[in-house]
Amino acid sequence: MLSRLIPDRFILLLFGAVLIGWILPARGQALDIARQIGNISIFALFFLHGLRLPRSEVIAAARSWKLQGAMLFFVFGAMPLAGFLLFKAVGWMLPAALATGILYCAMLPSTVQSAISYSSIAGGNLAASVVGAALSNLAGIVLTPLLVALVLGAIAGVSLGGDLIIRIATMLLLPFALGQAAQYWLGAWAQRQKAMLTFFDRLVILIAVYVAFAGAVASGGLAALDITTLAILVVLLGLLLIFAFAAAWFGGVMIGLTRADRISLTFAAAHKSIATGAPMAAILFGSGAGLIVLPAIIYHMMHLLASAPLASRLAKGS
Repeated sequence: MLSRLIPDRFILLLFGAVLIGWILPARGQALDIARQIGNISIFALFFLHGLRLPRSEVIAAARSWKLQGAMLFFVFGAMPLAGFLLFKAVGWMLPAALATGILYCAMLPSTVQSAISYSSIAGGNLAASVVGAALSNLAGIVLTPLLVALVLGAIAGVSLGGDLIIRIATMLLLPFALGQAAQYWLGAWAQRQKAMLTFFDRLVILIAVYVAFAGAVASGGLAALDITTLAILVVLLGLLLIFAFAAAWFGGVMIGLTRADRISLTFAAAHKSIATGAPMAAILFGSGAGLIVLPAIIYHMMHLLASAPLASRLAKGS
């Protein structure tokens, strides 16, 4: 029953980190130490991303430019636009941080594991899904912070100034580039240690989520969160998810993609990476990341729950 309701048990760990940050938050000097640990972990995380992403996959992406272009358009164009319209139309119904979080969620790159897995189950173009996920996450290191700064700007306290550029360069781009450079020496080791590195990935995400919510508790930012607010948030995220699935599928039809390519496009467009979202929020929003990252966590759970039956129907040709 649990595996049917929650296909990925990591969701439970995510909500566990939220609850611990809520109930047992670090404060004062302890919170500062936790943030430093989080920053060091994020640096290591993006180093490992660079270490494990083969350059050959990025080069291969250019060969299927039509599908890969459509994936990038939906992930970093159509979805942020939909999130922005939702933010403008009904954002007043939520606390500012949660409304900002919906837009931030829409700006994130696609997931790697789940989008590929569900595309494979549904009969999609597996090779294109692998390349698309790699390219999306590579582009997201630059495009997501850029979109946040340009679209949210002063609303979220993020500006495209020297401090932000330095943070992105030192915490995201630099470790990723170092990981790419270290592939010659450590690439084979990384391939042999997939289980351990996956564990580390998830640990860093949990640390980032805990620190974000502990900071929100310490600042009093969670005071406005209640059942009604959560219900409204879930409905709005559901609308965003429905748009993602429908727009990507029918958009693929309009540009003449094959059924297999449309399936890959649909899951790539709808899935948003909490693996990138939680650590990056800590870099972009600092102490204000708590409520901002919550919509991405909920959306992550929703797209996993919705993708399982959808993949099964697509696999049967429905």
